[in-house]
Order: sequence, then structure tokens, then C-alpha cells
Amino acid sequence: MKGWSLVFLLPLGVLAYGLYVGSTSPVEKARVIRLGHILNQQHPVHKGMHFMAEDLARRSSGKLRLEIYPDEQLGPERELIEMLQIGSLGMTKVSTGVLESFSPKMTVFSLPYLFKDREHFWRVLDGPVGEELLDVSLPFNLKGIGYYDAGARSFYINKKSGRSVRRPEDLYGLSIRVMKSRTAVRMIEVLGANPVPIPFGELYSALDTGTVDGAENNPPSLHTSRQYEVSSTYSLNEHTFVPDILIMSLDTWKRLSPDEQRWVKESARASSQHQRELWGRAEAEAMSEMEKYGLKIVGDVDKEAFRQKATAMYQDREYQSPEIQDLIRRISEVR
Repeated sequence: MKGWSLVFLLPLGVLAYGLYVGSTSPVEKARVIRLGHILNQQHPVHKGMHFMAEDLARRSSGKLRLEIYPDEQLGPERELIEMLQIGSLGMTKVSTGVLESFSPKMTVFSLPYLFKDREHFWRVLDGPVGEELLDVSLPFNLKGIGYYDAGARSFYINKKSGRSVRRPEDLYGLSIRVMKSRTAVRMIEVLGANPVPIPFGELYSALDTGTVDGAENNPPSLHTSRQYEVSSTYSLNEHTFVPDILIMSLDTWKRLSPDEQRWVKESARASSQHQRELWGRAEAEAMSEMEKYGLKIVGDVDKEAFRQKATAMYQDREYQSPEIQDLIRRISEVR
């Protein structure tokens, strides 16, 4: 029996290898890729993954299957990445912000107001720059497969603080939760607030107890996490477009045949297109339902004031390297 087909048991009772052989019938066997992620099953990203699983089974005539484990069943995001690196998990989804620690090039996605709008954003990701950035984590045994829409990130404030954020000055003195990304932390500092990197799964309680005054995220994530229940305002300043990225264990990728690799890439691309449609509907539904619940949507935000305040970041030494400056230039030139 080949190494990739051996089966071990983890404490959670799941298969230890990212790629293994599973029986679909007494006659035919399928190679199976395990995909673990932290989102719940109502999230449009999970639904995009489910679409990918169906598409992959169809393209491969059942020879290659995707098994999805949502809701942190296999652990938090950091552990999932570590499992990919050692080959005990086949695939996961993370924010590109998380990959900054692996490649400085990923910081461009977290730079505020770099993208003009959503159309500009997807033209970049679907083009040469996006394809190039899928491979920046190869030295760390991670292979980018495709991108998912994670919308625009904006600020929301808890009920204890009750503050409406319309200008950068409204953030002064507040503690704002951010993902564990140096660029995200720096952005909050530049805008005048105090960044607090804590896991997303702990954020509901942190908002409720006042451990943090607020956070920043997209509408569907705010809605599906139910964090709007402990928030008072949501200000649509839309400072960043930070996509989710589907990544594979490089070991798992290399164990696939050329045909299997092509099926995975094609299914990931189809899944990304489908998920963008789901995301648009999820954003509209999330905004409507949160507003009905009582969350105040702050639309009269001075985006230009935020944009001007955030430009100070671009002067930081960290973003002055030739490779980052080249990416910023190439992204700005995309029409």
C-alpha cells in the first residue's frame, strides 16, 4: 500500500492524511481530499465549497472527491494551516491576511483603499497578479488554488460603547479586534484606535463583555456569527477588500496526477464564480436582517477622510520594498 493511502486516527476520529483512498463501491475506489475550515454551514464560502465538491465529483467521474469539515471540527485556523504543512490535511480556507506571515507579498490585500471597487478587485485576482500570488507560499508547503469573495470590511461597534463611526476621529481611544495580520494591526493604529488580535471564534463574547469596543468585517460574517446581536452600529467605510484563499497542502497537491490537478483547479475556479453570486445575495440578506434586528447601519461615512488618513501606511518601510511597490503599481494599473 502506498504511503498516501495509509489511514491513521486523530483524536477527533477523522482520517489523518490529506489525501486517501476511500471506497465508493466494492469495485471502484475514489481518492479523497479532506477540506477543513472554521465557518458555519450557512456561510456563502462553505456553500461555495459544497459546489466545488459536487463539481469535482462530476469532472472526475467520481474518481476524486472532496470531504468538507466545517465549524472548526478539525481545529482553529492556525492548526488547520499547520496540518496542511505536515500533510495531515488536504485543503483549507484562510483569509489572505493570515498568509502575510508566510509571504510579505500578501500584505497588498490588507492595504486600505488599494482597490478602487469590487470590479477592479476581481480583475486583479482573476488576472496575472492574482495567479502569481497563489504560489507565494509554496516554500512553506502551501499551494494556492483559488479565491473566494469576502467582501469589503467595515467597522462595527458594540452596544456598551454605542459609538457611530463616520470619520477616523470617531475611532480614537477604541479597542478594535483585528485578525492576526501585521498590516491589519498597523491600519488600526494609523486610524487612531487600539488593535486587539484575537481569534474570530472568541469575538462574540469579547464584544458582549466589552473586552473590545468593536471589530471590522464584512456583512455576511457579521451576520452568520450573530455578532450583530451584541453590536449597536455598522459603519460602511469599506477600508479593505481582503479575499479568502483556498489553499492545499503542497504534499497533497504533488500526490495528484496531472488530470487530478486540472480537475481541482477547474472546480476551484467554477466554485469561485458561483460563490461570488452567493456572496452578493448573502450581503443583501445580511444587511436587511441585521437592520430589522436593530443594528444601525451608518451609510453617511466620510470615506475620503478614511482614505487620506490611511495613506500614512503606504510610507512605512515595510511597504517600501521593491516587490511590494511593484505589486501596488501593477494593481493600480489594472483597468
